[in-house]
Amino acid sequence: MNKKIAEPVVEVQSLVAHYGSCEVLHGVDLSIQDGEIMVIMGGSGSGKSTVLRHMLGLNTPTSGVIKLLGQDITHISASKMDALRRNIGVSFQGGALFNSMTVGENIALPLREHTQLDEKTIRIMCRMKLELVNLAGFENLMPAQLSGGMVKRAALARAIIMDPKLLFFDEPSAGLDPVVSAELDELILRIRQAMKTTIVVVTHELDSTFRIADRITVLDQGNILMVGAIDEVRNSKNKRIKDLLERRAREIKIDAEEYLNRLTGETG
Repeated sequence: MNKKIAEPVVEVQSLVAHYGSCEVLHGVDLSIQDGEIMVIMGGSGSGKSTVLRHMLGLNTPTSGVIKLLGQDITHISASKMDALRRNIGVSFQGGALFNSMTVGENIALPLREHTQLDEKTIRIMCRMKLELVNLAGFENLMPAQLSGGMVKRAALARAIIMDPKLLFFDEPSAGLDPVVSAELDELILRIRQAMKTTIVVVTHELDSTFRIADRITVLDQGNILMVGAIDEVRNSKNKRIKDLLERRAREIKIDAEEYLNRLTGETG
């Protein structure tokens, strides 16, 4: 008897995206399996944040297919997308906490917006998630009273408050010192273990990538250079990947005539 192959939790097929007339993603294909941590890495301008925005349904692609938890979000109604998002958590780069709310109120917000739970149950659930991210006892503080690392952890508690099946991180280590960054990496691993959640991390931080990834997708100028395990990426012979890992600047060749046409507004 043949064993049924599990459907990917995230599947991106031939994704093309434009900003205005400029094509920024050139047919991206990506598949993420249940329970794995996929890190999407690349330099500035590589397209990793654009891929993330499309996977979250914040941008509409020019063409291609994006499936989350088996549903094609490029052809889905607004009501079905709202229902799908209840199974998805997002931890934004800057935390995106509401400054006028306490930490506890920020974390409870998704429960108050999307469930009919009573306040006692909501408080218990919030405290459980605060315990998980090592912020027990901080629910009455305001975001302005937290350190950068604590803001990230509070944002993570909010992202997991509804026990999502799929969790996205946008540059989780950005702006953190190495020690706090390492602590956040360990927290991501702990959450995957505790909640059996599939995790997608967009980052340019190599230390974090090699600490948490099951597989790595390397993007460059809107193209996927490779998808592989940590050792496969580290041992890659691709020059651009080696440049990224060794932090070497990319050699930029300028066509003088094309450059002049851009300056003058002429198309040639």
